Amino acid sequence: MLVLAGAGSGKTRVLTYKIAWLIENLKIRPRDILAVTFTNKSASEMRSRIETFVGEPAKQIWVYTFHSFCARVLRQYAELLGYEKNFTIYDASDSKNLIKRLLTEHQINLQLTPKGIAGKISRAKNNLILPEDYPESSDFRAPLIKMVYGYYQEALKTNNAMDFDDLLLNAYKILSQNREVTSRFSFKYVLVDEYQDTNRIQYELLRLLSEKHNNLTVVGDEDQSIYGFRGADIGNILRFEKDFPDAKIVRLEENYRSTKKILQAASCVVSHNNYRIGKELWTNNPEGEVLSLLTTLNASKEALKIVNIIKEYSRPLNDFVILYRVNAQSRLIEESLRLSNTPYTIVGGTKFYDRKEIKDTLAYLKLIINPKDSVALNRIINFPARGISSETLEILTNFAKQSRISVYEALERVEEIELSEKRKKAIKKFFKLIESHRKNTDKPDKLINTILREIGYWDKLRLENTLEAQSRIENLEELIRGAFNYPTLKEFMESVSLFTSIDEWDNTKNYVTLMTVHNAKGLEFPIVFITGLEEGLFPHSLSLNNEVEIEEERRLFHVGLTRAKEKIYLSYALDRKGYGYSSKSRFLNEIPFELIEEVNNYDYNATENYDGDF
Repeated sequence: MLVLAGAGSGKTRVLTYKIAWLIENLKIRPRDILAVTFTNKSASEMRSRIETFVGEPAKQIWVYTFHSFCARVLRQYAELLGYEKNFTIYDASDSKNLIKRLLTEHQINLQLTPKGIAGKISRAKNNLILPEDYPESSDFRAPLIKMVYGYYQEALKTNNAMDFDDLLLNAYKILSQNREVTSRFSFKYVLVDEYQDTNRIQYELLRLLSEKHNNLTVVGDEDQSIYGFRGADIGNILRFEKDFPDAKIVRLEENYRSTKKILQAASCVVSHNNYRIGKELWTNNPEGEVLSLLTTLNASKEALKIVNIIKEYSRPLNDFVILYRVNAQSRLIEESLRLSNTPYTIVGGTKFYDRKEIKDTLAYLKLIINPKDSVALNRIINFPARGISSETLEILTNFAKQSRISVYEALERVEEIELSEKRKKAIKKFFKLIESHRKNTDKPDKLINTILREIGYWDKLRLENTLEAQSRIENLEELIRGAFNYPTLKEFMESVSLFTSIDEWDNTKNYVTLMTVHNAKGLEFPIVFITGLEEGLFPHSLSLNNEVEIEEERRLFHVGLTRAKEKIYLSYALDRKGYGYSSKSRFLNEIPFELIEEVNNYDYNATENYDGDF
């Protein structure tokens, strides 16, 4: 079954009610049901909703994100691919650091950043392309990318580590190659949320998991498919009837979120796309206000005008969200909010788990669980400073390569290496510290506290006695509080590895939210600002010569519009530094004139004490 669910039509409710109905009416065992979604937050909400219907049995239902489900498969069966079960999950930062190291080691100049290379490898994995199958192309860098991809996979295996894409790829390998394992994960009913965001490998996984009983229910909206740049394939939802000829199609077309005018504007815009199945959204909500278009001289005035509009309202700040196409746009908006003493939060900025003190602490925990993790070891072997220089680390690394052992094992054999006694003593002390915690990894909160005390980090931060040091202390204390809820270090680290910026966001606090339109999908706010509506910015310049990508940009704008419950402000600047004169986005011209009012404020002369731009 394909449930075509338009924005604000209650698609998550459909899945939760169907699961409850399967258990209550068809008497399906909860453990025979798998529900898959894309974020930990939505998985948690789904499980909670089901629990209100069926009670305790809900805890037996498999409710996971794609990545957390695959991680569970791999924790049981990773050895079939030559990994140990205690493998580390690398985040984007770990992957970039590893690629950077490999480029240096093999003296490869690709004229691409490690992030760019990681993106190409990610797209290959999402399309089930292994290093040996990496295709030739007109891009002269393709052979070198293929080479780096191969080195990267070898290094991951040596480190007993997998990146996010490997979770899907390796789980697929195991399930497709081992029928006995597949039968253990054969569910009577498989239900999928946000199906339009699936990529090829996720599609193949779903076919494997549902092929025995042939009960697959997917909920999605082709008009909200906005992750093509990450490998999502809108074709999965467009081809559903062809791939599953006996499928039933159900359309959810009533919107419970937005006013009639907002919904009409959003529908008119997305109707310009060709890659659609099509639906007619309607609502019983009030007519509501027309959309307001703000025209400003530059991005500074755009930011200032938006903040002044927010201050004119007498309502909670968490009713407002300011959306933008690229993260760089947030700087001037932040500056205006700060100058006006308006509290705000950014979703997708520096994540909690990306802060230096947190990543350093987590690297200790990763190494305790998985001593083969050389990325974690490299990060902390001299943090805090203990006299193990980069030169010493290079000697250890070379010894490990020659001896065909991990760098951690080289620490244990330090007496065989030509080093000064002082350096050997420092290495032995570090090795002893890690070893002392490897056998007892229960109560991760106490373990973190102990490690920070033993390495002298608590004392170091307290002696600094600065606002920055105090902030780091508070962040580490928050990490410990989070770890308290987990019985073992492995469970805590699994949770951390699969964490996203949306999981961190809390809309109960009274502050304005700033985020990209991509991050806003699935959320709703009474009042929405969509900024930077200029050709080359939204739609983005990289999409201007490609009709398929323009359609994705249009869907992205549609997503932004349908986040709003009551009111939308759209804005563009006549001159945005780095872009020159800015013409109005084509998407603004696709909104019927009777649904939009122009607020010509380009001569707006409010006082400013800065004139920056991004």
